[in-house]
Amino acid sequence: MVRGLVAGVAGVAAMTAAEKLEQLVTHRPNSFVPGHTLERLLRRPEKPDEERLWLNWAMHWGQGIVLGAVRGLMAERGVRGPVGSFLFLNLRLANDQTLENATGVGAPPWTWPADEQAIDLLHKAVYAFTTGAVADRLVAGPPGIPGPRLPWEARPRRAGQP
Repeated sequence: MVRGLVAGVAGVAAMTAAEKLEQLVTHRPNSFVPGHTLERLLRRPEKPDEERLWLNWAMHWGQGIVLGAVRGLMAERGVRGPVGSFLFLNLRLANDQTLENATGVGAPPWTWPADEQAIDLLHKAVYAFTTGAVADRLVAGPPGIPGPRLPWEARPRRAGQP
């Protein structure tokens, strides 16, 4: 799990860098949804965004780091590679949406403008695939997973295959 936490740190760092690059291009402002979600979870009085920066960062980084432990466990159990990371992407999206909508801070993503949906999916994919790549590198999986495979050109051809 500790190695998964490290993978989560790497994933959040990559996602944050991608967000900052995207914001340079799109001029999209920072989102304070994570901070307001944590504010509601902790039952803190509502305050303006500029007074919740530390809560925003705590939620942004905290969720990603803690969920990294889950990706580490996935890798340990053999749920690895791009498919493991794709499954993990869905877990990350479900986690965000559950917390944001259960606290009344967010709105269901299908009600968002298409560009916001695409941006969120892109950033969460950067997080999930970076976290997965690091977890798969740091965490040993079960013996024989993934199974050894011959390169494409060395595999036997079946009848009817070119």
